[in-house]
Amino acid sequence: MFGWKIRRPNDTPDGIHKLQEALNGADAVIIGAGAGLSASAGFSYSGERFNKYFRDFAEKYPIQDMYSGGFYPFSSLEEHWAYWSRYIYINRYMDAPKPVYSDLLKLVQHKDYFVLTTNVDHQFQKAGFDRHWLFYTQGDYGLWQCSVPCHNQTYDNEAAVRKMAAAQGFGFAENGALYVPDGTKLKMEVPSELIPYCPHCHKPMTMNLRADDTFVEDAGWHQAAARYEDFLRRHQNRKVLFLELAVGHNTPTIVKYSFWRMTHDWPDAIYACLNYGEAYAPDEIRKKSICVNGDIGDILTALENTLLS
Repeated sequence: MFGWKIRRPNDTPDGIHKLQEALNGADAVIIGAGAGLSASAGFSYSGERFNKYFRDFAEKYPIQDMYSGGFYPFSSLEEHWAYWSRYIYINRYMDAPKPVYSDLLKLVQHKDYFVLTTNVDHQFQKAGFDRHWLFYTQGDYGLWQCSVPCHNQTYDNEAAVRKMAAAQGFGFAENGALYVPDGTKLKMEVPSELIPYCPHCHKPMTMNLRADDTFVEDAGWHQAAARYEDFLRRHQNRKVLFLELAVGHNTPTIVKYSFWRMTHDWPDAIYACLNYGEAYAPDEIRKKSICVNGDIGDILTALENTLLS
C-alpha cells in the first residue's frame, strides 16, 4: 500500500466544469458510493425521521438514532424484530425523499458504468440503475441469512417485513410509505409466529449485513464481485472516471483506497471526490484528481445544470 501524502482541504478550482469535462471524455465511469449519498437523498438515521418512526423505542430505551438502536440488546426476539422491521422497511422499501440517486443516473446512464457501494439500502436499483452493474459489498437490508450461519444462502424479506410492520399497527400509503393511522398506539413487539428462523438449522435469522465473520457472501454477491473484476479488467487501459461519492472512513479500503491506487496505476484514469467537507486526494494523484466539497445533491444539480447550459 502506498504511504499516501494528504493535505486538506483540497477543493479543485472550477471543479464543476472540470468534472463535466471528465464525464464527457470518459469511456467509462466507476462510481464508488458511501453512506453520505443516502444521507443527501434524505435517509437520515437521526432527528425528525428517527422520532417519527421510533419515538416509542427512544422513550423506553437509551437509543438516540436508528443505527445505534440496531445494536441494542432487546429483551426478546419479538421486540428485536419490531425494531428491525421498521428499520428495514423505511430504509429499504420506501423511496428516498430526494431525487439524488435518479439525478446521478441521468449523468451516467448513457455511459458504460459500474457502481461499487458500501450502502445497503438498495437505492441505486430503485432509482433505475442496471442491477448487473451494481456490487453491494456490505450486504442488503432486504436480505436475511442464518445467524450461525449454517449455509451460504440469503432470503428476501419484504413480505415478512410488511407483515411485521402491519402487526405493530402501521399503515401503508398508496406509494408504499409507512405511516401511523390516527389514534393508533404502536405495538413494540411482533407476534412470535412472525419471527424468522433458519429453514435448515432452525436458529434465528439475522440481517445480511457485514458486521463480523458470520456475514454470508451468497451466489449473487460472488457474481457481482466477478462482474466488477471483469469490468475493471476490460477498462484499465481506457479513459476511466473514478467517481467517489460521500465515502467516509469506516471502510476506506473498499472504495477510497482502491480508487486511489487504480487512478495512480492506470495511465488515463481520473479520480473525482465529491464529499461534504471531506473532498481530498493524495499528492501522488493530485494532478489526476478533481475534488468538490459540498452536499452531493447540490453538486449533482449544479453539474446537471452545467451540462444543460
